[in-house]
Amino acid sequence: MVSSCSKDDVTVKHDPIDFGGQVTKTTATLAGDTGTYDIVETYGFVIPGLATDEKLVPLDDLFDKYADEYGLNEISESMRTGMSYDGKLYALPMQAQMFVMAYRADVFEDLGLDVPTTFDDVVAAAEAIRAAGTMQYPIALPWLATADVTTSFQAAMNSLGADFVDEAGDVTLDTPEAQQALEGMLALVPYMDPQVTTFDQPKVQQQMYNGTAAMSIMFSGRMNDLTLDTNSNLADSFAFAAPPKLDADAPYAYNRLSIDGWSIPFNTQLDHDMLFVMMASAVSEDASKASVPAAYPAREGMVTADNSPYGEAANDSIAAAMPPVVSPILADLTNEIRPILVQVLSGNLSVEDGMTQMQAAGEAFVG
Repeated sequence: MVSSCSKDDVTVKHDPIDFGGQVTKTTATLAGDTGTYDIVETYGFVIPGLATDEKLVPLDDLFDKYADEYGLNEISESMRTGMSYDGKLYALPMQAQMFVMAYRADVFEDLGLDVPTTFDDVVAAAEAIRAAGTMQYPIALPWLATADVTTSFQAAMNSLGADFVDEAGDVTLDTPEAQQALEGMLALVPYMDPQVTTFDQPKVQQQMYNGTAAMSIMFSGRMNDLTLDTNSNLADSFAFAAPPKLDADAPYAYNRLSIDGWSIPFNTQLDHDMLFVMMASAVSEDASKASVPAAYPAREGMVTADNSPYGEAANDSIAAAMPPVVSPILADLTNEIRPILVQVLSGNLSVEDGMTQMQAAGEAFVG
């Protein structure tokens, strides 16, 4: 992206930052009448709340103005919808992230195991791998207690066609789908490192690099790292597939589809046209091609099995993902229920009590 945008006497400088730091800076820059940043990266998950609070500039007129010049209609229409709220576009989609399962193809082949398509299959494979003495904790998932764990719970509910709220905005954390999702997650716990609630995605990658896990499910942006022999001597042993369903009857995969894009904050003092042109350059065809296979760009048809080692798995994953529930309260609601969820997964709270407490916390938050 930097090389594609550094042209015509303009040099783009980019300082890497982790997700938590990015969220902090975005929150700070949108908090007052003036901000530090003039373009911010946003996600479909937070668009409804930011749009409701009028923190972002609607981009529809600018999109129409520059669509032909920058080929913007080649950006996935569904991704544009995912970055819209109440009929208005609030971010120019840049890339998508979806859950992909990475697994040790050599281990599966040696033990005659099929690629899991349900949680029961995942457990059965883990039991076989443990019984063979290959590894003690074959499953690695990012269940960090301060972030990722609620994403996993939401993915489990999504597999069943549900979410933390329904289309009407009512909290749904005491439903049969919530119970089945929690029980499905708990079934994986015996086959995961006991410190799993301290593991983010880089830590899960490390488990795969080190050969201490044989199966992991992470966002697709983490997959390319697994294929680099500079990261692990096991790089040639990894294979990729769409994530499994919670059970055979589930309508969707255990999955979260996250769309990343560029937004113009409401409090920028710079010309909106100029900023939009910069954003459009960042999602140009050249920039999009350059991002593969490290990313899954928003332009249609960019990622294939030929140009990405996880391309087929990513495309299968998108096809199996539940369409997102659009709600301005969903992002903040996850923060309210996260401590309770951690207690359930740690075995300190029963599923029934956890559901009751999460439902009460959610209803109190929604008001």
